[in-house]
Amino acid sequence: MIMDPAAEWRRSNPDIVVYIPESDDYTGGNEHFLVFESPKGELLALWTQCSKEGHGDNHLVLARSTDNVHWTEPEYIVGTKKGEKGNQASWGFPVVSKQGRIYIFYMKDIGVYDYDSQATGTMGCVFSDDDGRTWTTASDIPMKRNRFDYPDPNVPRNWIVWQKPIRDSLGRWIVGYTQWSSPVHQQEKPADWYGYDSRSMFMRFDNIDEGPEPADIRITWLPDDNVGLEVPYPGKPEVSVAQEPSIVLLPDNRLFCVMRTFTGFIWYSLSENDGGSWTKPEVLRYQDSGEPIKQPIASCPIYPVGGKGKYMLVFHNNDGHLGEFKPEHALRNRRPAYLSFGTYKESARQPVWFDQPIQFLDTDGVTVGPKGTNEIATYPSYTDYKGKKVLWYPDRKHYLLGKYIADE
Repeated sequence: MIMDPAAEWRRSNPDIVVYIPESDDYTGGNEHFLVFESPKGELLALWTQCSKEGHGDNHLVLARSTDNVHWTEPEYIVGTKKGEKGNQASWGFPVVSKQGRIYIFYMKDIGVYDYDSQATGTMGCVFSDDDGRTWTTASDIPMKRNRFDYPDPNVPRNWIVWQKPIRDSLGRWIVGYTQWSSPVHQQEKPADWYGYDSRSMFMRFDNIDEGPEPADIRITWLPDDNVGLEVPYPGKPEVSVAQEPSIVLLPDNRLFCVMRTFTGFIWYSLSENDGGSWTKPEVLRYQDSGEPIKQPIASCPIYPVGGKGKYMLVFHNNDGHLGEFKPEHALRNRRPAYLSFGTYKESARQPVWFDQPIQFLDTDGVTVGPKGTNEIATYPSYTDYKGKKVLWYPDRKHYLLGKYIADE
Protein backbone atom coordinates (compact mmCIF):
# COMPACT_ATOMS: atom_id res chain seq x y z
CA MET A 1 0.00 0.00 0.00
CA ILE A 2 1.26 3.48 -0.92
CA MET A 3 1.03 5.75 2.12
CA ASP A 4 3.75 8.28 1.26
CA PRO A 5 1.93 11.56 0.45
CA ALA A 6 4.62 12.46 -2.08
CA ALA A 7 3.99 9.24 -4.01
CA GLU A 8 0.25 8.78 -3.44
CA TRP A 9 -0.48 9.86 -7.03
CA ARG A 10 0.97 6.50 -8.15
CA ARG A 11 -1.84 4.51 -6.53
CA SER A 12 -3.96 4.25 -9.71
CA ASN A 13 -0.91 3.27 -11.82
CA PRO A 14 -1.16 6.15 -14.30
CA ASP A 15 0.79 6.20 -17.53
CA ILE A 16 0.92 10.01 -17.74
CA VAL A 17 1.23 12.74 -15.14
CA VAL A 18 -0.21 16.12 -16.10
CA TYR A 19 -0.30 17.91 -12.76
CA ILE A 20 0.67 17.17 -9.16
CA PRO A 21 -0.16 20.04 -6.76
CA GLU A 22 2.68 21.25 -4.61
CA SER A 23 0.30 22.46 -1.89
CA ASP A 24 -3.40 22.74 -1.05
CA ASP A 25 -3.26 26.54 -1.05
CA TYR A 26 -5.07 27.83 -4.17
CA THR A 27 -4.00 24.81 -6.28
CA GLY A 28 -5.06 21.80 -4.19
CA GLY A 29 -8.41 21.20 -5.88
CA ASN A 30 -8.22 20.11 -9.54
CA GLU A 31 -11.19 18.77 -11.47
CA HIS A 32 -13.35 19.02 -14.58
CA PHE A 33 -10.35 17.91 -16.61
CA LEU A 34 -10.90 18.44 -20.34
CA VAL A 35 -8.06 17.60 -22.75
CA PHE A 36 -8.45 18.56 -26.42
CA GLU A 37 -6.44 19.17 -29.57
CA SER A 38 -5.54 22.72 -30.55
CA PRO A 39 -5.82 24.07 -34.12
CA LYS A 40 -2.04 23.66 -34.56
CA GLY A 41 -2.04 20.08 -33.31
CA GLU A 42 -0.94 20.36 -29.70
CA LEU A 43 -2.81 18.90 -26.76
CA LEU A 44 -4.32 21.42 -24.37
CA ALA A 45 -5.56 20.52 -20.88
CA LEU A 46 -8.19 22.80 -19.39
CA TRP A 47 -9.44 22.43 -15.84
CA THR A 48 -11.04 24.14 -12.86
CA GLN A 49 -8.58 24.74 -10.03
CA CYS A 50 -9.16 25.96 -6.48
CA SER A 51 -7.87 25.60 -2.94
CA LYS A 52 -10.83 23.34 -2.12
CA GLU A 53 -14.07 22.66 -3.96
CA GLY A 54 -16.74 25.07 -2.74
CA HIS A 55 -14.21 27.39 -1.05
CA GLY A 56 -15.02 30.29 -3.40
CA ASP A 57 -11.79 30.65 -5.39
CA ASN A 58 -12.40 28.68 -8.60
CA HIS A 59 -10.31 29.65 -11.59
CA LEU A 60 -9.48 28.13 -14.97
CA VAL A 61 -5.97 27.05 -15.94
CA LEU A 62 -4.43 25.56 -19.08
CA ALA A 63 -1.41 23.29 -19.70
CA ARG A 64 -0.07 22.01 -23.03
CA SER A 65 1.78 19.05 -24.51
CA THR A 66 3.20 18.13 -27.91
CA ASP A 67 3.67 14.42 -27.23
CA ASN A 68 0.85 13.24 -24.89
CA VAL A 69 3.37 12.78 -22.06
CA HIS A 70 5.27 15.94 -21.13
CA TRP A 71 3.16 18.86 -19.91
CA THR A 72 3.88 22.49 -19.17
CA GLU A 73 3.03 24.09 -15.86
CA PRO A 74 -0.57 25.35 -15.92
CA GLU A 75 -1.19 29.00 -16.72
CA TYR A 76 -4.01 31.07 -15.25
CA ILE A 77 -6.76 32.04 -17.72
CA VAL A 78 -9.64 33.58 -15.80
CA GLY A 79 -11.36 33.51 -12.41
CA THR A 80 -10.38 34.13 -8.80
CA LYS A 81 -6.81 35.24 -8.29
CA LYS A 82 -4.58 33.95 -5.52
CA GLY A 83 -5.42 35.36 -2.12
CA GLU A 84 -8.89 36.48 -3.19
CA LYS A 85 -12.42 35.11 -3.15
CA GLY A 86 -15.28 35.70 -5.55
CA ASN A 87 -15.20 36.46 -9.27
CA GLN A 88 -14.99 32.73 -9.83
CA ALA A 89 -14.67 30.98 -13.19
CA SER A 90 -15.89 27.39 -12.99
CA TRP A 91 -16.41 24.40 -15.26
CA GLY A 92 -14.86 25.84 -18.42
CA PHE A 93 -15.31 23.93 -21.67
CA PRO A 94 -13.61 24.49 -25.05
CA VAL A 95 -15.01 24.91 -28.54
CA VAL A 96 -12.48 24.95 -31.40
CA SER A 97 -13.77 26.64 -34.54
CA LYS A 98 -12.83 25.62 -38.08
CA GLN A 99 -11.55 29.16 -38.45
CA GLY A 100 -8.90 28.39 -35.79
CA ARG A 101 -10.22 30.40 -32.87
CA ILE A 102 -10.41 28.61 -29.51
CA TYR A 103 -13.31 29.62 -27.28
CA ILE A 104 -13.66 28.77 -23.61
CA PHE A 105 -17.10 29.13 -22.08
CA TYR A 106 -17.60 28.88 -18.33
CA MET A 107 -19.87 29.50 -15.35
CA LYS A 108 -19.12 33.11 -14.38
CA ASP A 109 -19.65 34.14 -10.76
CA ILE A 110 -21.16 37.64 -10.57
CA GLY A 111 -21.80 37.61 -6.82
CA VAL A 112 -25.53 36.88 -7.07
CA TYR A 113 -26.35 33.36 -5.85
CA ASP A 114 -29.43 31.20 -6.04
CA TYR A 115 -28.60 27.49 -5.86
CA ASP A 116 -24.86 27.62 -5.18
CA SER A 117 -21.90 30.00 -5.48
CA GLN A 118 -20.13 27.83 -8.05
CA ALA A 119 -23.21 26.79 -10.04
CA THR A 120 -25.13 30.08 -10.19
CA GLY A 121 -23.82 32.51 -12.76
CA THR A 122 -23.81 33.93 -16.23
CA MET A 123 -22.01 32.35 -19.17
CA GLY A 124 -18.57 33.86 -19.53
CA CYS A 125 -16.41 33.55 -22.65
CA VAL A 126 -12.76 34.13 -23.48
CA PHE A 127 -11.07 33.25 -26.76
CA SER A 128 -7.61 32.82 -28.26
CA ASP A 129 -6.34 33.33 -31.80
CA ASP A 130 -2.81 32.07 -31.10
CA ASP A 131 -3.40 28.42 -30.20
CA GLY A 132 -4.25 29.14 -26.59
CA ARG A 133 -1.17 31.15 -25.65
CA THR A 134 -2.98 34.42 -24.92
CA TRP A 135 -6.63 35.06 -24.11
CA THR A 136 -9.04 37.96 -24.38
CA THR A 137 -10.81 39.58 -21.48
CA ALA A 138 -14.09 37.93 -20.56
CA SER A 139 -17.39 38.59 -22.30
CA ASP A 140 -20.90 37.56 -21.26
CA ILE A 141 -23.02 35.30 -23.48
CA PRO A 142 -26.82 35.62 -23.09
CA MET A 143 -28.62 32.50 -21.90
CA LYS A 144 -32.23 31.63 -22.67
CA ARG A 145 -34.26 31.33 -19.48
CA ASN A 146 -37.09 28.95 -18.63
CA ARG A 147 -39.68 28.36 -15.92
CA PHE A 148 -37.15 26.60 -13.66
CA ASP A 149 -35.04 29.76 -13.24
CA TYR A 150 -35.45 32.34 -10.50
CA PRO A 151 -38.30 34.67 -11.48
CA ASP A 152 -36.13 37.81 -11.37
CA PRO A 153 -34.00 37.86 -14.57
CA ASN A 154 -31.24 39.66 -12.66
CA VAL A 155 -30.59 36.42 -10.77
CA PRO A 156 -28.45 34.17 -13.01
CA ARG A 157 -29.28 30.61 -13.95
CA ASN A 158 -28.06 27.50 -12.09
CA TRP A 159 -26.10 25.42 -14.59
CA ILE A 160 -22.93 23.47 -15.40
CA VAL A 161 -21.44 22.08 -18.62
CA TRP A 162 -19.03 19.28 -17.82
CA GLN A 163 -17.94 17.63 -21.12
CA LYS A 164 -16.44 18.72 -24.41
CA PRO A 165 -19.02 19.42 -27.13
CA ILE A 166 -19.47 16.97 -30.00
CA ARG A 167 -20.59 17.55 -33.57
CA ASP A 168 -24.20 16.70 -34.43
CA SER A 169 -25.44 15.10 -37.66
CA LEU A 170 -24.99 18.41 -39.52
CA GLY A 171 -21.54 19.08 -38.10
CA ARG A 172 -22.59 21.70 -35.54
CA TRP A 173 -21.10 21.76 -32.03
CA ILE A 174 -23.59 20.64 -29.36
CA VAL A 175 -23.15 20.00 -25.65
CA GLY A 176 -25.33 19.00 -22.72
CA TYR A 177 -25.62 20.82 -19.43
CA THR A 178 -27.22 20.37 -16.03
CA GLN A 179 -29.80 22.92 -14.97
CA TRP A 180 -30.81 23.07 -11.32
CA SER A 181 -34.17 24.62 -10.59
CA SER A 182 -34.21 27.69 -8.40
CA PRO A 183 -34.95 26.60 -4.82
CA VAL A 184 -37.96 28.94 -4.87
CA HIS A 185 -39.69 26.40 -7.12
CA GLN A 186 -39.16 23.45 -4.79
CA GLN A 187 -41.86 23.19 -2.14
CA GLU A 188 -39.92 21.00 0.25
CA LYS A 189 -36.23 21.55 0.98
CA PRO A 190 -34.22 18.44 -0.02
CA ALA A 191 -32.19 16.42 2.46
CA ASP A 192 -29.00 17.58 0.73
CA TRP A 193 -27.48 18.68 -2.61
CA TYR A 194 -28.32 15.39 -4.33
CA GLY A 195 -32.06 15.99 -3.96
CA TYR A 196 -32.43 19.39 -5.64
CA ASP A 197 -34.65 19.45 -8.71
CA SER A 198 -32.56 19.27 -11.87
CA ARG A 199 -32.69 18.21 -15.51
CA SER A 200 -30.48 17.74 -18.54
CA MET A 201 -30.57 20.45 -21.20
CA PHE A 202 -28.51 21.19 -24.33
CA MET A 203 -27.00 24.07 -26.27
CA ARG A 204 -25.89 24.16 -29.91
CA PHE A 205 -23.37 26.61 -31.34
CA ASP A 206 -24.77 27.42 -34.77
CA ASN A 207 -22.15 29.72 -36.30
CA ILE A 208 -19.07 29.28 -34.16
CA ASP A 209 -17.00 27.65 -36.93
CA GLU A 210 -16.93 31.07 -38.60
CA GLY A 211 -14.96 32.46 -35.63
CA PRO A 212 -17.43 35.19 -34.61
CA GLU A 213 -16.90 37.72 -31.85
CA PRO A 214 -18.65 36.65 -28.63
CA ALA A 215 -21.47 39.14 -29.19
CA ASP A 216 -22.21 37.52 -32.55
CA ILE A 217 -22.27 33.87 -31.41
CA ARG A 218 -25.62 32.26 -32.15
CA ILE A 219 -26.75 29.56 -29.71
CA THR A 220 -29.85 27.39 -30.00
CA TRP A 221 -31.14 26.28 -26.60
CA LEU A 222 -32.50 22.76 -26.60
CA PRO A 223 -34.72 20.84 -26.38
CA ASP A 224 -37.41 22.85 -28.14
CA ASP A 225 -39.88 22.34 -25.27
CA ASN A 226 -37.47 24.19 -22.92
CA VAL A 227 -38.10 21.51 -20.27
CA GLY A 228 -35.29 19.01 -20.73
CA LEU A 229 -34.75 15.41 -19.68
CA GLU A 230 -36.20 14.43 -16.32
CA VAL A 231 -35.75 11.37 -14.07
CA PRO A 232 -37.89 11.01 -10.91
CA TYR A 233 -36.15 11.20 -7.55
CA PRO A 234 -36.86 8.03 -5.54
CA GLY A 235 -39.97 8.49 -3.42
CA LYS A 236 -40.64 11.99 -4.77
CA PRO A 237 -41.79 11.68 -8.39
CA GLU A 238 -42.54 15.40 -8.54
CA VAL A 239 -38.78 16.05 -8.25
CA SER A 240 -36.35 15.32 -11.10
CA VAL A 241 -32.64 14.53 -10.66
CA ALA A 242 -31.12 14.08 -14.13
CA GLN A 243 -27.65 15.55 -14.42
CA GLU A 244 -24.35 15.73 -16.31
CA PRO A 245 -25.50 14.54 -19.74
CA SER A 246 -22.89 12.98 -22.00
CA ILE A 247 -23.71 12.51 -25.69
CA VAL A 248 -22.43 10.63 -28.73
CA LEU A 249 -23.62 10.59 -32.35
CA LEU A 250 -24.78 7.16 -33.52
CA PRO A 251 -24.25 5.77 -37.05
CA ASP A 252 -27.95 6.40 -37.78
CA ASN A 253 -27.45 10.12 -36.89
CA ARG A 254 -29.39 9.93 -33.64
CA LEU A 255 -27.93 11.46 -30.50
CA PHE A 256 -27.49 9.02 -27.59
CA CYS A 257 -27.36 10.64 -24.16
CA VAL A 258 -26.46 9.10 -20.78
CA MET A 259 -27.00 10.85 -17.42
CA ARG A 260 -26.29 10.47 -13.75
CA THR A 261 -29.28 10.19 -11.41
CA PHE A 262 -30.03 9.34 -7.77
CA THR A 263 -31.76 6.07 -8.62
CA GLY A 264 -28.62 3.93 -8.41
CA PHE A 265 -28.50 3.53 -12.21
CA ILE A 266 -27.46 5.38 -15.35
CA TRP A 267 -30.37 6.58 -17.51
CA TYR A 268 -30.41 7.32 -21.24
CA SER A 269 -32.42 9.12 -23.91
CA LEU A 270 -32.36 9.44 -27.72
CA SER A 271 -32.90 12.30 -30.15
CA GLU A 272 -33.70 11.90 -33.84
CA ASN A 273 -33.46 15.61 -34.61
CA ASP A 274 -30.13 16.80 -33.20
CA GLY A 275 -31.48 17.58 -29.74
CA GLY A 276 -34.74 19.26 -30.69
CA SER A 277 -36.75 16.55 -28.93
CA TRP A 278 -35.85 13.47 -26.90
CA THR A 279 -37.37 10.15 -25.94
CA LYS A 280 -38.57 9.68 -22.38
CA PRO A 281 -35.49 8.67 -20.34
CA GLU A 282 -35.06 4.99 -19.44
CA VAL A 283 -32.65 2.99 -17.30
CA LEU A 284 -29.50 2.09 -19.23
CA ARG A 285 -28.92 -1.68 -19.49
CA TYR A 286 -26.10 -3.83 -20.78
CA GLN A 287 -28.48 -4.88 -23.58
CA ASP A 288 -32.21 -4.99 -24.25
CA SER A 289 -33.90 -6.69 -21.27
CA GLY A 290 -30.47 -7.04 -19.64
CA GLU A 291 -29.22 -5.97 -16.23
CA PRO A 292 -29.33 -2.24 -15.49
CA ILE A 293 -25.98 -0.48 -15.27
CA LYS A 294 -25.36 0.61 -11.69
CA GLN A 295 -24.02 4.06 -10.85
CA PRO A 296 -24.00 6.33 -7.79
CA ILE A 297 -24.64 10.03 -8.29
CA ALA A 298 -21.42 10.54 -10.21
CA SER A 299 -20.40 11.45 -13.74
CA CYS A 300 -20.70 8.59 -16.26
CA PRO A 301 -19.39 9.76 -19.64
CA ILE A 302 -19.58 7.89 -22.92
CA TYR A 303 -17.02 8.35 -25.71
CA PRO A 304 -16.69 7.10 -29.28
CA VAL A 305 -13.67 4.80 -29.37
CA GLY A 306 -12.27 2.14 -31.68
CA GLY A 307 -14.21 2.74 -34.88
CA LYS A 308 -17.70 3.52 -36.13
CA GLY A 309 -20.42 2.35 -33.77
CA LYS A 310 -17.98 1.58 -30.94
CA TYR A 311 -18.17 3.34 -27.58
CA MET A 312 -16.66 3.39 -24.10
CA LEU A 313 -18.63 4.04 -20.92
CA VAL A 314 -16.77 5.21 -17.81
CA PHE A 315 -18.64 4.56 -14.56
CA HIS A 316 -18.35 3.22 -11.01
CA ASN A 317 -20.46 0.05 -11.13
CA ASN A 318 -22.28 0.41 -7.81
CA ASP A 319 -25.71 1.77 -6.96
CA GLY A 320 -24.41 4.03 -4.20
CA HIS A 321 -24.08 1.23 -1.65
CA LEU A 322 -20.37 0.45 -1.29
CA GLY A 323 -19.26 -1.25 1.90
CA GLU A 324 -20.67 0.77 4.78
CA PHE A 325 -21.40 3.74 2.52
CA LYS A 326 -24.84 4.66 1.21
CA PRO A 327 -26.02 6.59 -1.87
CA GLU A 328 -25.76 9.94 -0.09
CA HIS A 329 -22.05 9.33 0.70
CA ALA A 330 -20.82 10.63 -2.65
CA LEU A 331 -17.31 11.32 -1.38
CA ARG A 332 -16.88 7.60 -0.70
CA ASN A 333 -18.79 5.59 -3.34
CA ARG A 334 -17.36 7.05 -6.56
CA ARG A 335 -14.87 4.22 -6.93
CA PRO A 336 -13.49 2.05 -8.44
CA ALA A 337 -13.73 3.34 -12.02
CA TYR A 338 -14.85 0.79 -14.61
CA LEU A 339 -14.91 0.71 -18.39
CA SER A 340 -17.54 -1.01 -20.48
CA PHE A 341 -17.27 -1.10 -24.26
CA GLY A 342 -20.43 -0.67 -26.27
CA THR A 343 -21.49 -1.60 -29.81
CA TYR A 344 -24.21 -0.01 -31.91
CA LYS A 345 -27.17 -2.34 -32.56
CA GLU A 346 -29.25 -1.07 -35.45
CA SER A 347 -32.52 -2.86 -34.64
CA ALA A 348 -32.36 -2.78 -30.82
CA ARG A 349 -34.60 -0.72 -28.58
CA GLN A 350 -31.50 0.45 -26.70
CA PRO A 351 -29.19 1.10 -29.64
CA VAL A 352 -25.87 0.60 -27.80
CA TRP A 353 -25.18 -2.73 -26.03
CA PHE A 354 -22.38 -2.95 -23.53
CA ASP A 355 -19.87 -5.66 -22.62
CA GLN A 356 -19.26 -6.69 -19.02
CA PRO A 357 -17.39 -4.01 -17.04
CA ILE A 358 -13.63 -3.99 -16.58
CA GLN A 359 -12.15 -2.40 -13.46
CA PHE A 360 -9.71 0.24 -14.66
CA LEU A 361 -8.76 2.60 -11.82
CA ASP A 362 -9.04 2.68 -8.03
CA THR A 363 -7.90 4.60 -4.97
CA ASP A 364 -8.34 1.61 -2.61
CA GLY A 365 -10.56 3.88 -0.53
CA VAL A 366 -7.66 6.09 0.55
CA THR A 367 -8.52 9.78 0.88
CA VAL A 368 -6.15 12.60 -0.01
CA GLY A 369 -6.37 16.24 -1.03
CA PRO A 370 -8.19 19.18 0.50
CA LYS A 371 -11.67 17.72 -0.15
CA GLY A 372 -10.88 14.46 1.64
CA THR A 373 -12.48 12.26 -1.01
CA ASN A 374 -11.50 8.84 -2.37
CA GLU A 375 -13.25 9.24 -5.74
CA ILE A 376 -11.55 8.65 -9.06
CA ALA A 377 -12.26 9.42 -12.72
CA THR A 378 -15.04 11.86 -11.96
CA TYR A 379 -15.17 14.60 -14.63
CA PRO A 380 -12.61 12.98 -16.95
CA SER A 381 -12.09 13.32 -20.71
CA TYR A 382 -10.79 11.21 -23.58
CA THR A 383 -8.51 11.78 -26.58
CA ASP A 384 -7.26 9.72 -29.48
CA TYR A 385 -4.07 11.63 -30.35
CA LYS A 386 -1.20 10.44 -32.54
CA GLY A 387 -2.44 6.88 -32.31
CA LYS A 388 -2.69 6.88 -28.50
CA LYS A 389 -6.07 6.54 -26.78
CA VAL A 390 -6.01 8.12 -23.33
CA LEU A 391 -8.49 8.55 -20.52
CA TRP A 392 -7.57 11.76 -18.70
CA TYR A 393 -8.81 11.61 -15.14
CA PRO A 394 -8.75 13.49 -11.85
CA ASP A 395 -7.61 11.33 -8.96
CA ARG A 396 -9.52 12.40 -5.81
CA LYS A 397 -10.04 15.81 -7.41
CA HIS A 398 -6.40 16.51 -6.59
CA TYR A 399 -3.99 14.86 -9.05
CA LEU A 400 -4.50 15.04 -12.82
CA LEU A 401 -3.38 11.91 -14.64
CA GLY A 402 -3.75 9.89 -17.83
CA LYS A 403 -3.96 6.18 -18.64
CA TYR A 404 -3.73 4.50 -22.04
CA ILE A 405 -6.65 2.51 -23.41
CA ALA A 406 -5.19 -0.54 -25.13
CA ASP A 407 -6.71 -1.50 -28.49
CA GLU A 408 -7.47 -5.00 -27.29
